[in-house]
Amino acid sequence: MKTDKPKPSPNPYSLIPAPCPNPSSLFPIPCNLSVSDVKQFAYCPRIIHFTRTLSLKRPTTYKMDEGKIEHETTEEKEARRSLRAYGLKEGERHFAVRLTSERLGLSGLLDMVIVTPGEVIPVEFKNSLGPAALNHKYQLTAYALLVEDKWNRGVRRAFVYFIPLKRSQEVPITPNMREFVKDALQRIRKMIDSEAIPDATRHKRRCTDCEFKNYCIDRE
Repeated sequence: MKTDKPKPSPNPYSLIPAPCPNPSSLFPIPCNLSVSDVKQFAYCPRIIHFTRTLSLKRPTTYKMDEGKIEHETTEEKEARRSLRAYGLKEGERHFAVRLTSERLGLSGLLDMVIVTPGEVIPVEFKNSLGPAALNHKYQLTAYALLVEDKWNRGVRRAFVYFIPLKRSQEVPITPNMREFVKDALQRIRKMIDSEAIPDATRHKRRCTDCEFKNYCIDRE
């Protein structure tokens, strides 16, 4: 079983792409979005408005710092473990994989990719008890599309590894999830171009710990 030697995890916020150009200009490649944009759009579209249209910096919280440390520790331990948590007997692990697709205008930093003779599997580490929320499943689907472009192989499933539990959850990559992600990329670009503030999420409980809640005057 081959394993890449873990490297220090880059700051995920250093990978935030530059603002999108105006679609009316002559750019041969669609404006570059991040996998995080897809995840946040599925959670609440206004987060994209604040970060991409208004260029507001997302505050760094204690929870984020703690999560980064846990990710780095998990990489080190993962390199020494078997692949039993993913139901596999063999596979080659790649850590902190930078992915970019000019075709999709999408980029991201994936925690781990497992390559076996039969498949390529994206894996995302989460410092939570699970289960995987819907926006996290769309995040994995976006990663799956990027992995397919890089390895030129189809991806049928992905995993979320929950650090506190030391357990994983399989996430099937379905045609409907693929279509949602592709549609989301188009909608995000149109939203950025229009500069109009979108409706907030219908789930008001999500606003409680949101770093941007002070900007949503209609949610006070």
